[in-house]
Amino acid sequence: MRRSSKTRAPIPPHFQSVAEAAEFWDSHDLTDYWDLTREASFEVDIQRRVFLTALEPGLAKKLTECARKQGVSTETLINVWLTEKVAETSPRS
Repeated sequence: MRRSSKTRAPIPPHFQSVAEAAEFWDSHDLTDYWDLTREASFEVDIQRRVFLTALEPGLAKKLTECARKQGVSTETLINVWLTEKVAETSPRS
């Protein structure tokens, strides 16, 4: 039997993190909130490609430490540094 809207917990207006949203929905049943949902339509156009490159373990650890200190992901740090290096070595147009 479905609970009435008076007995269900309100959905928080904003979740502070994905983990917080997951915690809420792990402990609540969407069917209790079905009347609050609406149809959504959207398109997804993923253009990103991933290229894997092996790193020496010590270098990978140092890169991870540098990235953490700068408050970015290791992937972001590597992409920024490699972009800078390529720009330095590429002939100017």
